[in-house]
Amino acid sequence: MATATGVAPTIRADGLMKHFGTVKALAGVSFAAAPGTVLGLLGPNGAGKTTAVRILTTLLMPDGGHAEVAGYDVVRQPQAVRERIGLAGQQASVDEYLTGRDNLVMAGRLYHLSMKTARRRADELLERFELAEAASRLVKNYSGGMRRRLDLATSLVVSPPVLLLDEPTTGLDPRSRMGMWAVIRELVQDGTTLLLTTQYLEEADQLADHIAVIDLGRVVAQGSPDDLKRSVGGERIDVQVRDPGQLGMAAAAMARAVGHPPEVDRDVRRLTTAVDTGAAALTAVVREFDADHVVVEDIALRRPTLDEVFMKLTGHATGGVEEPPAPRRGRRPSA
Repeated sequence: MATATGVAPTIRADGLMKHFGTVKALAGVSFAAAPGTVLGLLGPNGAGKTTAVRILTTLLMPDGGHAEVAGYDVVRQPQAVRERIGLAGQQASVDEYLTGRDNLVMAGRLYHLSMKTARRRADELLERFELAEAASRLVKNYSGGMRRRLDLATSLVVSPPVLLLDEPTTGLDPRSRMGMWAVIRELVQDGTTLLLTTQYLEEADQLADHIAVIDLGRVVAQGSPDDLKRSVGGERIDVQVRDPGQLGMAAAAMARAVGHPPEVDRDVRRLTTAVDTGAAALTAVVREFDADHVVVEDIALRRPTLDEVFMKLTGHATGGVEEPPAPRRGRRPSA
């Protein structure tokens, strides 16, 4: 599988298969990431995202298909793959009873860096991830966001050309999440190829150059965020009415204006409909509302969101068969 630009991919999966008993965790998954880009794997719980990551990082053997990372086969050349990747798993894999600095120095020593080099690299990463002030504190006293930043820093001790992040911002507060996004963007600007699994649709929209949507072990769609949004149609009109008693009247007026009934969310008094004519359709809706004296609190014309793409493709937001638990450590250093 080549990338859209024809450049040889840094991460490549062709027809990956993996079964756990009768459960098909992966049922022929294919995707590719071009050098220096972010590939987002998007899907609900149990979709197969983590299983794909474990195969790409040589933590799990596929039952079928083929995968390469940085030009090396994950089955036939696992050592070469491990030497070129960093991994931050769903659970932070740092040692709670060491300090932040000691965790980074230990990772450097496991990668065969000299003590002097490991300490220098630890200090660099502590500064980069805004952990210098907490460097001498035990990790068990870190916040969740600090642990995630330390975990990502540990995966970068040897500056790998390929980085795989498995739901790296799950559980983080908005400020910590945006901080992690800034770090990810910086890494990609420096040339790192990154695979990101996430359930946060906004995160995929913000960071990914290419997205593969996985559901029930299969890729159900892929493309750029804009490509996926275009796949669900044109623009959307959102309307929030003031009086819940006017929802029916507003829906009828909206249907007359655009030629089809809108979606109605009674809990928040919102109507939504897809339109092809943009501003002209919005004007028509406003005129119909004025004619029927519908009082509106908010009205907007917008592009489709990845949430709408996701719901159309999968029919649900979460759920599915849970994948087996991950190994305790999130990365494997070179031997």
